[in-house]
Amino acid sequence: MDYFKRTKIARIIVDEAVALNSEVVILGWVRTIRISKEVAFVEINDGSCVGNLQAVFQNPDNFQILKQLLTGAAVRAIGKLAESPAKGQKFDLVASGIEMIGEADQTYPLQKKRHTFEYLREIAHLRPRTNTFGAVNRVRSKISYAVHKFFQDRGFYYIHTPIISASDCEGAGDMFRVTTFELNKAPLKDGKIDFEEDFFGAETYLSVSGQLEAEIAAMALGDVYTFGPTFRAENSNTSRHASEFWMIEPEMAFAELEDNMEIAVDFLKYLFRFALEECRDDMAFFGQWVDKTLRDTLEFVINSEFERLSYTEAVKILEKSGEKFDFPVKWGIDLQSEHERYLTEKTFKKPVILYDYPREIKAFYMRVNDDEKTVRAMDVLVPKIGEIIGGSQREERYDVLLANMTAKGINPEAYGWYLDLRKYGTAPHSGFGLGFERTLMYITGMANIRDVMPFPRVPRWAKF
Repeated sequence: MDYFKRTKIARIIVDEAVALNSEVVILGWVRTIRISKEVAFVEINDGSCVGNLQAVFQNPDNFQILKQLLTGAAVRAIGKLAESPAKGQKFDLVASGIEMIGEADQTYPLQKKRHTFEYLREIAHLRPRTNTFGAVNRVRSKISYAVHKFFQDRGFYYIHTPIISASDCEGAGDMFRVTTFELNKAPLKDGKIDFEEDFFGAETYLSVSGQLEAEIAAMALGDVYTFGPTFRAENSNTSRHASEFWMIEPEMAFAELEDNMEIAVDFLKYLFRFALEECRDDMAFFGQWVDKTLRDTLEFVINSEFERLSYTEAVKILEKSGEKFDFPVKWGIDLQSEHERYLTEKTFKKPVILYDYPREIKAFYMRVNDDEKTVRAMDVLVPKIGEIIGGSQREERYDVLLANMTAKGINPEAYGWYLDLRKYGTAPHSGFGLGFERTLMYITGMANIRDVMPFPRVPRWAKF
């Protein structure tokens, strides 16, 4: 099938790197086919870009296979590249031959019409063939590469943290248990399940974060990052929640909160700039069909100087705003998206970094400030959604960390290894977490997290 001799359509349409009159081989899938007495047109897409290449067949009676082609069929076409006389496309393939590799019949679900995203979620095995989800997957791939490039270029080391864990990093308890026990035959001890008899000899879960293990690596390698799947058993069906999602979590030894802020802002701007520069074709598609303000939104963040203020200052602003929020504001609450958006869109009209949150609402590992009421936590807020990055300076003092664990009901014996890091060469260190899918939503303008994931896992849905 000339796999290594084929020309990807993106090389023709996007890169314009193929000379006119060159003979090319195209492997792809039929999007549409039109046959008249004198000429036939077959639009082919190979997944390399959002555009189709139109193959033109003079005297279609000489190509009897055309009568058997239907939308969705896989084909191999050969011909010469020529300027197209048709409006809206630069090039045509003046075809000299076509071969059907895999047929598709009339039941093919993706006929030439608009389909709702809800319907396409039902056929997630076929939706990557649509323009929208082809673009989503290409951007997802490119931004994955950008994540690694950003950190690798800055001397960070990529760390593979465990997917199966015995620790609950966030203390939320919404975790998927991992066990080999049959549900109705689990051994008991003192009236409770005896996990010492389980596969790992302890109660284990799917990880909600790689942060704690990343701290181990940071205390040896300096600057590290994780990029992998995490899991939350939170029974939430909102457009922003998924049960399986990917997290990017850098961890930096000897870094304090201000250093953390700098790398977070640089990282966010880098990803947005990379999308606009390296995914132009797909970003133009999203700007036309999904969110016409998309480019302006991303460029606004890229060009902004982020405002920085404490949580306490932010609460005072919100209390004095006169705005009627769905969730009333007072010191000590966890700010909601409506509060965060008010700060970015109405008060400062630019991205904002909030820091020094109340100790009671944050995780046990965050460094306690001298006032003993707040911790060195930060949230990076952007217009339209609010929080996009959350992070903190970690508590490096053994006694304070131990007191935090005890106060939050966490058994220190289960985290002896974590406490050891504070006994042997302790140092300030900081890190943050960026949800990959939520970032993709912001980059593409897609409104539902299920639509930036190839195979979403949400409550009561784990198909494919």
